[in-house]
Amino acid sequence: MEKYGVELILDMHGCDPKTFTRDSISRYFEKLCVLIDMKREDLHFWDDVGVAEEDKQTSPHTQGTSAVQFILTSSIVIHALDQLEAVYINMFSCKEFDPRIAEDFSVEWFGSKQCSARFIERV
Repeated sequence: MEKYGVELILDMHGCDPKTFTRDSISRYFEKLCVLIDMKREDLHFWDDVGVAEEDKQTSPHTQGTSAVQFILTSSIVIHALDQLEAVYINMFSCKEFDPRIAEDFSVEWFGSKQCSARFIERV
């Protein structure tokens, strides 16, 4: 089978929760897409902004900010979890990109002290 695309999976721990805001994540996507030469499309957030206090997420596995940055060739998905100081990212594209550049930039942006990266080919 011919390769369809590539996916970089990042599990980052010991991150700085101050970088988990909509503004910071928006700027992260902007700069990342320039670095890996991807064309940005729609950006969507899921978080507790504008949610009544009693309806806000409190579990360590759900409290935080999630976002999907659609790119012309697929998407970049992020889950930033405040209480766990963790960021989980999936970058999937049928257009090649340099996973090392994306990983290094992500680790630096979020201040990650520990990162597990997997780069896979999709067929």
